[in-house]
Amino acid sequence: MTDRVARAGLQVARELADFIETQALPGTGVDEAAFWEGFSDLLHDGAPKNLALLAKREVLQRQIDDWHVTRRGQVHDPNSYHVFLKEIGYLVPEGEDFQIDTSRIDPEIASVAGPQLVVPITNARFALNAANARWGSLYDAFYGTDAMGSLPPSEGYDRGRGARVVARARVFLDEAFPIVGASHADVRRYHVEKDALLIDDKPLVAPEKFAGYVGDRRAPDRILLVNNGLHVELVFDRAHPIGSRDQALLADVRMEAAVSAIMDCEDSVACVDAEDKVLAYGNWLGLMKGDLEESFEKGGRKMTRKLAGDLQYCAPDGSPLEVRARALMLVRNVGHLMTNPAILLKDGSEAFEGLMDGMITTLIACHDLRKTEGARNSVAGSVYVVKPKMHGPEEVAFADASFTKIEAVLGLERYTVKLGIMDEERRTSVNLKECIRAARHRVAFINTGFLDRTGDEIHTSMEAGPFSRKDFIKRKSWITAYENQNVDIGLECGLKGRAQIGKGMWAMPDKMAAMLEAKIEHPRAGANCAWVPSPTAATLHALHYHQVDVAAVQESLAAGGRRAYVTALLDIPLAAYRRWSEEQILREVENNAQGILGYVVRWIDQGVGCSKVPDINDVGLMEDRATCRISAQHIANWLHHQVVSEAQVMEVMRKMAEVVDRQNADDPAYVPMAPGFNGIAFAAACDLVFKGRVQPSGYTEPILHARRLEWKAA
Repeated sequence: MTDRVARAGLQVARELADFIETQALPGTGVDEAAFWEGFSDLLHDGAPKNLALLAKREVLQRQIDDWHVTRRGQVHDPNSYHVFLKEIGYLVPEGEDFQIDTSRIDPEIASVAGPQLVVPITNARFALNAANARWGSLYDAFYGTDAMGSLPPSEGYDRGRGARVVARARVFLDEAFPIVGASHADVRRYHVEKDALLIDDKPLVAPEKFAGYVGDRRAPDRILLVNNGLHVELVFDRAHPIGSRDQALLADVRMEAAVSAIMDCEDSVACVDAEDKVLAYGNWLGLMKGDLEESFEKGGRKMTRKLAGDLQYCAPDGSPLEVRARALMLVRNVGHLMTNPAILLKDGSEAFEGLMDGMITTLIACHDLRKTEGARNSVAGSVYVVKPKMHGPEEVAFADASFTKIEAVLGLERYTVKLGIMDEERRTSVNLKECIRAARHRVAFINTGFLDRTGDEIHTSMEAGPFSRKDFIKRKSWITAYENQNVDIGLECGLKGRAQIGKGMWAMPDKMAAMLEAKIEHPRAGANCAWVPSPTAATLHALHYHQVDVAAVQESLAAGGRRAYVTALLDIPLAAYRRWSEEQILREVENNAQGILGYVVRWIDQGVGCSKVPDINDVGLMEDRATCRISAQHIANWLHHQVVSEAQVMEVMRKMAEVVDRQNADDPAYVPMAPGFNGIAFAAACDLVFKGRVQPSGYTEPILHARRLEWKAA
């Protein structure tokens, strides 16, 4: 039984109330009684509005289901479908052109294009790593991954590989910072003379790319360069193992990498009660106050991780220059769907978790806003909240109004909180311009999320027929239209120079060579940020932003107008060719089932919301609830249309549980699912599949939360 205390008509779990009153509130200038009164009003006033929005989702879904059922067996008529969606209010009229007027935006959001990390806020070490991933070693990234085509040896330093790393880094320097009549591969001396960088007495082709230095002008210890808004640092050290063998004493090339990082309270965490929420909020508090630390053992040594301090240089003219060493931190709240037992309302119902997150994460961010000394997260004085899984303009407007209330309670200027709109639900995609309009004073971020978007596509069109296999869904025309329209409407609404337009995650953290080949398409598409799975991946992805001037790409795209329209987004990716062999069907179901089980067993048994899960081919993939959602909905769709039977799916689930057990055999905390198949985790995975069709919008949260609470109670 949860120990609760009464606060302004709320029944609050004691540990959450204690955290707010003894840790979060002190130092913010917010009166405790006024906070609880305002929080209670937000939760009680917002609950019926939130419920009404969720009810509308269900009404629209039933109408869409009925439309498809009555036309089953007929050729899909996209024109009639489009008209129908307008008639029921799923598609809203697109209004006149406008420009967002978001103000007080940090340069990491407005003008600096670069990689973006997303990390579970419940893991302090990961959160600190992400915050400190603003800078990364290019030498280490090349040497320690397959970026150059192969992996390093398991033992000892390979001098030949090290030489190839140095040569590859100098190729990058020649491309981004060319020297007049010379190559970085050949030079012996870098020095500063008359406010200019000289390299073997030759200038850079673009002298303005020299940004600063540390040490003696005649032989600097560090040299700072800048290209397309991103910095690169050359580190010289004759005592370093690499620098001592280098003709120019160059010991490392450090890249400005993760310009921003999303601290995630949503898809990548497993937060189901007050205990979990206090852990999440506590780490966010440490980041905002700047005192978060985490100690751990590595290589037999105890280490402590904390936030990095800013970097100090001399500008070319000798004046002081400070450069930020930490990623700008955004916080992702949960969406509108879930409630949490950490707080109960007057009628005994659970508070909506999205409203909880909004109030408490913004309260915590006040510590950053009101700092009078030390490093700040937002130098512009803003709070950046990413809001996921909103369906259409009304839900965005509800989020906007909620933050207006939150700002009033906390004594913040209106529109201090900036909003990131995740374009990952179909009703948001097809009404994107009006969604942006609904928060035009707050919008600082939009992005695409293929996996959640596909999961919603399957659920929304569940009755239309069986979907293509997952790999073929990715090849359908609607995906290109979806990605293009997001950028085009963002530019049309004035996001250039004022907000981020983002692209989704690279899901294979061990496949960096493939990432270097493929992910350059994100900046080429006009995205000024894109998600990466690790600090190392951020360092390598930064290379793409030196190759591509995203601002110039956006300028060109804005001049060209829209490349895609709603009709293309409504092209349902059903399977046109359904003559699958039994082997093809089972292979697809096995692939989905293995991913679900590998993710869910850690979620339920260990409370891990995001991790590298081996797929059916033992390739490690970053899995979170979005990947789980698409896999569960895909099997549910094939079950519903009798592509596969329940008996076949259950047989596959048991078979894949044994595979997952083998893949986790070395984890001492792992509890096998086989041979009994009677654990809570296996039951949760089966629920996601066999009850997937009736889940709200196809979301995984209701089942996962209920089963995790069951596990914790047991």
